[in-house]
Amino acid sequence: MSQTIYDTTPMRQVFKEGTWDIKLSFLVMGMANLVNKQFTKGLLFLLSEIAFLAAFVIQIIPALQGMISLGTKEQGEAVKEVNGVKLTVQVAGDNSMFLLIFGLASLIFCAGFVYIYWCNLKSARHLMALKQSGHKVPNFIEDFKTLADGRFHMGIMTVPLIGVLFFTILPLIYVVCLAFTNFDHNHPAPKSLFDWVGFATFGQVLEGRMAGTFFPLLTWTLIWAVAATATTFFFGIVLALLINTKGLKFKKVWRTLFVITIAVPQFVSLLLMRNFLNDDGPLNGLLQTFHITNGPLPFLTDPLWAKFSIIFVNMWIGIPFTMLVATGIIMNLPTEQIKAAEIDGASKIPNFQEYHFPTNSLDYDSFFDSTIHRTDRGK
Repeated sequence: MSQTIYDTTPMRQVFKEGTWDIKLSFLVMGMANLVNKQFTKGLLFLLSEIAFLAAFVIQIIPALQGMISLGTKEQGEAVKEVNGVKLTVQVAGDNSMFLLIFGLASLIFCAGFVYIYWCNLKSARHLMALKQSGHKVPNFIEDFKTLADGRFHMGIMTVPLIGVLFFTILPLIYVVCLAFTNFDHNHPAPKSLFDWVGFATFGQVLEGRMAGTFFPLLTWTLIWAVAATATTFFFGIVLALLINTKGLKFKKVWRTLFVITIAVPQFVSLLLMRNFLNDDGPLNGLLQTFHITNGPLPFLTDPLWAKFSIIFVNMWIGIPFTMLVATGIIMNLPTEQIKAAEIDGASKIPNFQEYHFPTNSLDYDSFFDSTIHRTDRGK
């Protein structure tokens, strides 16, 4: 077999056809590398296995047991007599939160070791392919140069990937797992322990005492998601088209004015909006000065008004981002098709709809074919 064929051979076949060192690599990581004088790479694989086995016995097994039980001893208080004086002291116990987090971190650590083990098997398979094809076995420096040249991006992404695993994925999985426990105000951690209850909590949300709160919040969340996305998208596109209108003067000035909201930190923008929409804020002051309203409008105090205010604030923050993205796209669109359609009598709205928002790929094809035909006919 050629080297390429062996590099894609299933591991079961590699184990059957490989030499003793290749087969032993399935149990002792790095053995094939050590036998073929790749000492640095082989020692790294071997030390990884030893470190994992030690951590598995010392840390991982207790962490997994703790994640399953979520603790057996509650923290509490006890009365202790010292020199005839009775003192109340804290009694140490288990922390269900820490046990759950450490257990999930142990699973991620195991997943990382599985990847290293798979790299060990791929390395053994590659050595088998090199020997079968008669090629020279590279040393560690040559392997490192090949890795740096061909997979440099993978090496650079290793550290950010570890950060994403432990600071993004781990908290996300932790919150999901927390939903299957009875963690609530009756079981506050670390004072009290909480247990796994499966889908019982979801039953309380849908049918129990929390149903009256859950469904209104779910409805508003869906309304917010649709309204916030639609308003920022639509008005951002409209604003980009207005700024890029042919004949408009001071385009850079107008674009800069709207981009200023991006330069201002969003936290500062929210504070400004809170003062602007306050009962004693500038907006209510203007409305009362011009006798549009008799009193202040409850932009932030009334639940219904507050919801519309939130959508308005989201538009203030989100529209400039959509405008910048749309501006970059609009400025790179070919104008020949639009001009040809306008010469042929197409109005602004249908032309805009077909060119900027075609409903499917057939609309793209038919529109561009028709405009090309018009252009050729004009010639």
